Amino acid sequence: MDTMSRRAMLQTSALGFGGLAFEALSLRESARAAETATKRGSASGRTHFKPRANAVIMLMQNGGPSQMDLFDPKPELTKRAGQTLTVETFQQGNSDKLMACPLEFQRYGQCGTEMSTLLPHLGSNADDFCLVRSMYSEHNNHTEGLVLLNTGKIFPGRPALGSWVSYGLGTENENLPAYLVLRDPEGYNTSGTLLWQNGWLPAVHRGTEVATVGSPVLNLQPPTPVPDPLRRNQLDLLAQLNREQLGKYPDESDLEARISNYELAARMQLATGDLLDLSKETAETKRMYGLENPDSAGYGTRCLMARRLVESGVRFVQVFPPVKPQFQPWDAHSNTKTENEAICKRCDQPSGALIKDLKQRGLLDSTIVIWSGEFGRLPVSQNGLGRDHNRHAFSAILVGGGFKGGLVYGATDEVGYRSVENRMSVPDLHATLLHQLGIDHNRLTYSHHGSEETLTDSRVTEARVVHEILG
Repeated sequence: MDTMSRRAMLQTSALGFGGLAFEALSLRESARAAETATKRGSASGRTHFKPRANAVIMLMQNGGPSQMDLFDPKPELTKRAGQTLTVETFQQGNSDKLMACPLEFQRYGQCGTEMSTLLPHLGSNADDFCLVRSMYSEHNNHTEGLVLLNTGKIFPGRPALGSWVSYGLGTENENLPAYLVLRDPEGYNTSGTLLWQNGWLPAVHRGTEVATVGSPVLNLQPPTPVPDPLRRNQLDLLAQLNREQLGKYPDESDLEARISNYELAARMQLATGDLLDLSKETAETKRMYGLENPDSAGYGTRCLMARRLVESGVRFVQVFPPVKPQFQPWDAHSNTKTENEAICKRCDQPSGALIKDLKQRGLLDSTIVIWSGEFGRLPVSQNGLGRDHNRHAFSAILVGGGFKGGLVYGATDEVGYRSVENRMSVPDLHATLLHQLGIDHNRLTYSHHGSEETLTDSRVTEARVVHEILG
């Protein structure tokens, strides 16, 4: 009599779970990972010290928003327009002539922070956020810059920031993964899934994509409807087979995680549909996020979903911008004015609404919102009206979770080319974010090939917690 192996059965069962596709969704650490993390002093909610925040929303701005045109006004740049300046360029078409800012600035809030008039909704929250004008990167290419911003190094293969947060803090909602990703349903931005990989951390900590159109989680429902009692019986049978196998191989910690993966998948079938049903939001809330506006509706939907997810206990939510007409929408190579006008129409209102919504619901104190791209732009012109990539300076917004409101931190030189005052690296940013979550970036480690790895690569990187921007 022919027999079917356990692996074959899992691969061929028509449960709609895609075999072991939910390995990345398990909410329980494998035994090995839990033991490792516990030894380090931070796992499943065990922090190194009292946290100021318990969740993060990362508003990714692919493409490199122009700091001198949006966040860092440079009167000297306009005054010296047309003068020669030698800079590090990346693409063809660059001149060595300084280009004046084609956009206007205004002061926002009681703090008087100067920002572009293209960002009125984001700027209206100026009294609540810290604007860092002295960020710098290590690479001028999109992929390397984005991988650095998300993992701390320019080389792919390391765990993402959200994976480290998941690993360090665990989850607050047993029905949802700790790390969720909201991307444009039209496609992936530059670098795609490289930006939410778990690296060598257990697969449970990989970012899980949640769709904003159609079924929230891919492969969650069976292709052919199955009655709930029958599905329950199928899952119970698989669980029984798994536990029998676990009894034979008690040291196989990954197997225990897989058992819980199936249970999580079943719970998610019930939880995600209700959680992401925006019809329950008020008309006022939908208008605030710009859902009635075709320009901002897509990004607004993702920002509103992000609020609902952190409200339900998700630790880390990553929100990506529109992918059309290009995969990096802030990449203004051709025309700084028109390209920034277009993307600001799509992203400004939802970004500002998210901060306001979190604040009015009492969630901003415990939720960190990051608004940042991977690098900035050059002060010289490219193709006459555009700007090329610039790794030496960019701006980032940090709000909630104990960051000082109404603060502008750091400065660039007189034309915005290079960060010169209170310079802040990406590892500095990561160390500061973890600190606000109650985690010492030097002590959150994972043993990999004999090395105690950290997010900030503490062995070779001198990352620091930037206390000056903390309240």
